[in-house]
Amino acid sequence: MSASERVGEIPDATLRCAVITVSDEIAAGQDENRAGPLAVAALAGHGAAASLRTVPDDVAAIRAAVTTAIDDGARVVITSGGTGVGPSDVTVDAVAPLLSYQLPGICEEVRRRGATRVAAALLSREVAGVILDDRPTFVLTAPGSRGGMRDAIAVVGPLLIEIVGRLDGAGHH
Repeated sequence: MSASERVGEIPDATLRCAVITVSDEIAAGQDENRAGPLAVAALAGHGAAASLRTVPDDVAAIRAAVTTAIDDGARVVITSGGTGVGPSDVTVDAVAPLLSYQLPGICEEVRRRGATRVAAALLSREVAGVILDDRPTFVLTAPGSRGGMRDAIAVVGPLLIEIVGRLDGAGHH
C-alpha cells in the first residue's frame, strides 16, 4: 500500500472524520507517523470514526486529500503537519482557500494551550473553518507534533457533535 492510500475503512458511525498527515518524510516511509494515529484514537474517544491518510507537503496533494475525504463522507477533516513557518509548511496555504469561512477561535485556543508548555506553539499558523458543499464539513489544520495534536483534539473533540449539528442547522443548546 502506498503512503497516500487510506488506512482501513470507517465503520458506520454517527460522525465520520478524516485525519490527513502532511509530511514528505512520513509519505516516503522515512519517518514514523506519531500524531496521525494519536488523532484517530483521540477522535474515537469522542465517539467519532476516523480514517487516516498520508500525503506529501504538496498543495495539490493536500487539496486532493481533503476533497476526497469530504467525497468519502467525512464531516470533520483534521490535517496534521505543515502549519509552521518553514519553507515546506504549505498545509495552511492549501486548505485556507478551500474554506467558505473560518472559525479563528478554535486555532487561538489550540495555540494558547500549546504556548503554556512550548513557546514555539505560537509559530503555528493553523486555520479552522467550514467548507460549504452539499454536506458542510469542518476542517482544522493541526500541528504535526503529538503535543500540538493533543491540544487540537482537546479543543475540538468536545465540540464535534455541536459543530456538525450546527452545520446541519441545529439551533443553540
